[in-house]
Amino acid sequence: MISEKMVDLVKNSSVIRSMFEEGKRLAGIYGAENVYDFSLGNPSVEPPVEIKEALLQVLNEESPSMVHGYMNNSGYEDVREKVSENLNKRFETDFNKDNIIMTVGAAGGLNVILKTLLNPNEEVLTFAPFFGEYRNYVSNFDGKLTVVPPNTVDFQPNLDEFEQLISKKTKAVIINSPNNPTGVVYSEQTILKLAEILNKKQKEFGISIYLISDEPYRELAYDGIDVPYLTKYYRNTIVGYSFSKSLSLPGERIGYLVIPNEVDDYENVIGAANVANRILGYVNAPSLIQRAVAKCLDSSVDLEIYNRNRELIYNSLISYGYQCVKPQGAFYLFVKALEEDEKAFAQAAKKHNILIVPGSSFGCPGYCRIAYCVDYSMIERALPGFKKLAQEYGIMK
Repeated sequence: MISEKMVDLVKNSSVIRSMFEEGKRLAGIYGAENVYDFSLGNPSVEPPVEIKEALLQVLNEESPSMVHGYMNNSGYEDVREKVSENLNKRFETDFNKDNIIMTVGAAGGLNVILKTLLNPNEEVLTFAPFFGEYRNYVSNFDGKLTVVPPNTVDFQPNLDEFEQLISKKTKAVIINSPNNPTGVVYSEQTILKLAEILNKKQKEFGISIYLISDEPYRELAYDGIDVPYLTKYYRNTIVGYSFSKSLSLPGERIGYLVIPNEVDDYENVIGAANVANRILGYVNAPSLIQRAVAKCLDSSVDLEIYNRNRELIYNSLISYGYQCVKPQGAFYLFVKALEEDEKAFAQAAKKHNILIVPGSSFGCPGYCRIAYCVDYSMIERALPGFKKLAQEYGIMK
């Protein structure tokens, strides 16, 4: 018999992954070209050509023991040094290799830092809508995830509610900007106010509250919008980063944690995070891809491809009568469902072979997420179905 905790996890397995599997089933019936799967945030844009070149260079020019061997749990020293130098150049920070831990993607990094910080029943706060796996990551270490209700006007964090929910048991806060699922970038004004509240509450309760910034979409920001780098605003900030989206490498599972010297109890936190990386079974981030991404830190995917998709699907849906805040980053639309029950609305969309994810998966009922990291032509083929759906609900004549 499996563990009781796993029974519940299996029962409530990811809706997003279920939709992805449903897409494959429908493709077998109707043909892949007639199924419009907007369920999974799987990058469709090619990795930069520099990645392939870097992989070949590493394999051809570096010693096998360096390319394929073990290293320090936190990753290769020269790779961490290059990451820290790149961050310092871009954000005017003052990191060094000892502030960086290479991780198995952002997911691995979040699990490492939550393992490092959480005692049973301590609280982690996050803002709805949020990436649903946060619940599982916190539960992995017997913590409690407390969700701040959404601000559905512009999807900036609901800071008034947030301030009321912080307690003596609050150990960490997770934020995600650009946000999955809304595509909203949290403004500097928001970050300043957030930091002010956290500083006040730390002093009031005599505790340390760590701000964990989950940043897989940092480089995917449109129209020149600035994404604030949070270590510059709040001392107890820890950053989790992934190359999954910036370099279109989701399956390579490579990212890093930034743990600045300034965080409370730095020596113990960085030491424990290194141990957590080992005992959680990651041991270290994949060696070959560590060495390759270190050569591509200034590279990026062609953002204009995603922007073109964004403009097409957003402008089209708005013209049909749908309601949505225009995303400033990432590659998602968070659309208001055309009926109160967003799960029923997602089922109605499926009748047109359109697969979207109900907002309840992100702690925000009444909305659905559309991942537009797909081929432009697929969006074009899907638009008549979105239009018919709007007509069926009477919002478009």
